[in-house]
Order: sequence, then C-alpha cells, then structure tokens
Amino acid sequence: MFNSFDISVSGLVAHRILMDTTQANVANMYTTRDADGRPNPYQRRFPLFAAADDGVSGVQVAGIGRDDSVKLVYDPGHPDAIAEGPQAGMVRMPDISWPTEMIHGIEARRAYEANMTALEVSKQMYMADLRILA
Repeated sequence: MFNSFDISVSGLVAHRILMDTTQANVANMYTTRDADGRPNPYQRRFPLFAAADDGVSGVQVAGIGRDDSVKLVYDPGHPDAIAEGPQAGMVRMPDISWPTEMIHGIEARRAYEANMTALEVSKQMYMADLRILA
C-alpha cells in the first residue's frame, strides 16, 4: 500500500546525497592536499545508484565513487608545484568542471522536487481514500 511513499523517499534520499557530493566537489575544486597535508589532489566524488534490494521500492545509493583523474595546471608559484623534470611548474589539481557540477546540482534539485511532489500527491490520494472509507 505504501510503495509510492517508499519510492519517493528513496528518491529524496538518493538525490540529497547527489546534492551533497556535488557541493563537496565544488567546495574542493582547488584542493591540492589530502587530510594529512601531503600533495594529493581532491578526488571528485559521485553517488552510485542502484535499484532497491527488493526491486520495487525505488532506488538506493550503492556507494560513493571517486574519480582519480587530475589535471595539470601551470602555476610555478604554487606551493605544490612540481619542482623538477618535464612537468616542472605544473600543479596537480582535481579534475572538476564547474559547469558539470552545476548541471548535476540542478538535476539533483529538480529530481528532489519531483520526488517531493510525488510524495505529496500520494499523501493526498491516501487521505482521500481514508475520507471515502470513513
């Protein structure tokens, strides 16, 4: 009876996680060091969606993937610039694209709103059913 609620809520949770990972990616676009302070650029994160375990009650986040690609940016004055060799003066930066992350953010927001609307419509339908039965 409440499958529509389960489906909508699973979509809300999944797209909230997509919004969170997108925000983290944008916030760390220029992060060139890891938590230990070593030169290691931030790795872009993205949620991995899968069908719910029962196959009918929506979507679930199977995990958070990481993109280990980096881009090299010429900035010899940067503290993490490569000192010697053919890549001297280059800085390893996270390979995060502002427009791509904004598109993911808009997509997540619209999907979140759609799931919220579906949840509200389901609630109204169940309330109408209860009024008829009462």
